[in-house]
Amino acid sequence: MVDDSPVVRSFHANILRISGFASDGARDGVEALEKALTRHYHLILCDINMPNMDGLTFIRRYREMEETAPVIILTTQEDAVHREKGYLAGANLYLVKPVKPNHLISHIQLLLGLTP
Repeated sequence: MVDDSPVVRSFHANILRISGFASDGARDGVEALEKALTRHYHLILCDINMPNMDGLTFIRRYREMEETAPVIILTTQEDAVHREKGYLAGANLYLVKPVKPNHLISHIQLLLGLTP
């Protein structure tokens, strides 16, 4: 989970934990890229608006590392321009916060090829 808000990271980490997933967090794209250099992730949840390195830049750089893990953008940006930029950066899914927990988990299961 890449988000500059500790509250949002904690909220999503709890949703994932309750659903049987382990999670890790990063406060911005810089920290997330550093972690991705030493760890393999099965899925990335990423905000767009963050200091130091925004989510779109992170996703582009993550994809340049030839990482294939699905990326879900979780953001408050509802407009079509941001959505298009997200997909062009390499996101697999674009969701607008707040996202219902069961909706998020269903998307994660689908992207990971897991049966609900």
